[in-house]
Amino acid sequence: MSAMARDTEVDPRQEILRTAARLFQQRGYDATSMNDVAAALKLSKGGLYHHFQSKDQILFEIMNHAMDITEDRVLAPVRGIADPEQRLRALIRLHIEVVLSPADREITVMLHENHPLAPVLRKRINIRKKEYVHFVENLIAEVQRVRQAKGAVSPRAAAFALLGMINWIYQWHKPEGELQTHNLVPQFTSMVFAGILA
Repeated sequence: MSAMARDTEVDPRQEILRTAARLFQQRGYDATSMNDVAAALKLSKGGLYHHFQSKDQILFEIMNHAMDITEDRVLAPVRGIADPEQRLRALIRLHIEVVLSPADREITVMLHENHPLAPVLRKRINIRKKEYVHFVENLIAEVQRVRQAKGAVSPRAAAFALLGMINWIYQWHKPEGELQTHNLVPQFTSMVFAGILA
């Protein structure tokens, strides 16, 4: 088989997840049926059930992939930065870029659609989310120690404030609007360092 033929092969499960993520993001999880996902893929409903047993399973896989994206594109790069302030600046930039990436609808689905998951699946996603929050909380505490920030906001409150600000961007951001990633990043970074960490 040629390299070109291999490059054009698409993993059917990944294609289903990408399509479902787009539909969940556009219509909402509750308003999207398995029939809708199958029709968008030009698959029979049986063909879809061959890969995924339920809509819940699709949603869980989308969210799990969203956490993988966050691990690969945010956590892995910042862990290699020695200086805590530079690490936090990089985390803010990379997290904003991931939330605004038009190719990664899994992120916005994860941010918006956690409640429909079955409790056992929701618990598995929430464990991964909590690990990320703890990483940010510990990083903020480290920055506060370096800056000797007395009477500063608690690291946990600061972590939730920062993540809340960034994770809400997808609700109001317009790709054609005035606030683009290149000018959002310095503004959010300034709000954190001049406000939360002042």
